[in-house]
Amino acid sequence: MTDANAIFELPIRVYIEDTDAGGIVFHAKYLHYMERARTEWVRSQGVGLRAGLEDNISYVVQRMNLHYVVPARLDDQLLATAEPIASSRVWMTFRQQVLRAADRQLMCEAEVRVACIALDTGKPRRLPENMQSILNKSI
Repeated sequence: MTDANAIFELPIRVYIEDTDAGGIVFHAKYLHYMERARTEWVRSQGVGLRAGLEDNISYVVQRMNLHYVVPARLDDQLLATAEPIASSRVWMTFRQQVLRAADRQLMCEAEVRVACIALDTGKPRRLPENMQSILNKSI
């Protein structure tokens, strides 16, 4: 388990499959990078995603505000960050960035609200106690 108050960073390399014909990262790939960072943040806190599925819990992006700053390019080494900044009984909000690792140049930033839902119905449900506890320590 990592320090819940630290900003989580996930290293990512830009591959050709991430880019357009000009070698610039396709805009939707930033969403993938951020999704991976949020998922790995959850894992780093000791929460098993598979166990959540078995308990009828899923998480969905409810809202996202995204700002592209500078394009990433083929072979860039990036850092995708995840930092929880707010929560309620049924959602959590993350501040996220994609940075170029070498100089920490901001490439893209977002605020992402993730809602907890019942997997079988798709209806909102309360965040599990362990997740609420982690968020209370983090925010």
